[in-house]
Amino acid sequence: MRRICLTLPTNRPCPQAITALGAEAAYAAEHFDVAVHLLILDSCDPAGYARNAAAVRALPALPRTVVHHLDERRQRAFLQRLIGAAGTAKPELMLELMLPGRLSYGACTNRAFLAAAALGCESVHRRDSDSRYQTVDGRPVLPVHHELRSLGRRAADAAAGVTETALPAEHLDRRVAMVGASFVGELSVDIGDIHRRDAGVYHDVVSLWAPPHWSEEDKRALVAESFKGAGNEPFTEDHALLTLVDPMRVDMCNISFHGVHERVPLPPATDTIGSDYFLIHLVHDAGLPGVLHNRHIVNYYTGERRTDAGFTAYQTRFAKFLLSMLHLNHVYDGMSRHGAALLDRDGEVDAGAVAGLVRDSTRLDDAENVWRLDRLDTSYRKLGGRYAVFAAHLAEHRDRLLDEARRDMEDFALLTEEWGRLVRAARVTPLDAPSGPAPGGPA
Repeated sequence: MRRICLTLPTNRPCPQAITALGAEAAYAAEHFDVAVHLLILDSCDPAGYARNAAAVRALPALPRTVVHHLDERRQRAFLQRLIGAAGTAKPELMLELMLPGRLSYGACTNRAFLAAAALGCESVHRRDSDSRYQTVDGRPVLPVHHELRSLGRRAADAAAGVTETALPAEHLDRRVAMVGASFVGELSVDIGDIHRRDAGVYHDVVSLWAPPHWSEEDKRALVAESFKGAGNEPFTEDHALLTLVDPMRVDMCNISFHGVHERVPLPPATDTIGSDYFLIHLVHDAGLPGVLHNRHIVNYYTGERRTDAGFTAYQTRFAKFLLSMLHLNHVYDGMSRHGAALLDRDGEVDAGAVAGLVRDSTRLDDAENVWRLDRLDTSYRKLGGRYAVFAAHLAEHRDRLLDEARRDMEDFALLTEEWGRLVRAARVTPLDAPSGPAPGGPA
């Protein structure tokens, strides 16, 4: 029986999301020959953690399901044990990259990858705490249904379990490395207010994540589909496509990986939206099969973003995302050119090839990012109000932001070079004792 890890990284109280995830775990164990490890990596303050813990305790005991609810103290202890066992270079830096003091979308998912390896899980299925499942006739539309039908199977065999296949024949002997869908509801990036205020400024800002040499037509096409997911079309019936999945068609709130996450980590960049999307691009560019389905998750915004402090924090993460694209666009272009050369003779991703591209990107000139910051400054000042205040904030921290964009990629290169050791160590490092339901009863 294979083990899977259904994971929810969170830094906020989310008892409803935990309850819903428990139902998805129950569905997986009931309908598939799997043992489910439900992993909640919790970075809340003590009050928030207590609310989440109460939701964990309220989950029913289920066969072949174990719940692990780890606060940052227990996560740190696990990481210290495995980093010590791995004998990696710069162990203190490794711990900081895995559990930084600032928010990191990539780092929280990397911790889930290593915890899954410690639990003996062959796949990781990630959800988000600021999303919920669609429902039909009162029943949740659960993505794990499609994930477990295809993930990890030889593509030629997985073809029998999907609606449609659009995969070149030369890829059919490879295993399905990713199954995912997108979201419906609010934009994945909270910049709709910019569009409502000034559509021209919205175009100028969003187009900054494209390479500057792109044509205006290509930039307009990118802006038109960016951050919108699957729109607002509700689920009516299943459709699953076996293909090389377009990275623009899936979202990290609704994703699962097999194999690839043990070869290459996600960028551990702090305070940077989109830092957790790297593997989606890698799977596509390396020619690894994936399944794109339509059990989209509902995205919504939390109230914290509407406060002044939340606004500044969120817009900073968005600005850092735009600055990261100087380096990531270079890496994505290189991965696209390498194609199947990113794979070793066993058909697995060659981490050294990826790390080399990331290292090369750290040598790029900052001029492009200086230009991005200039464009952001102009756009935000044009909007006025708190956007103009934020423009002043960006100007004050310009040098730091430029330095961080480069250093984030240097850290990513190092982590990628060490990732194999960390995964091997994780496989023999016990995770802290679980809390919550264990197989057949409470833990």
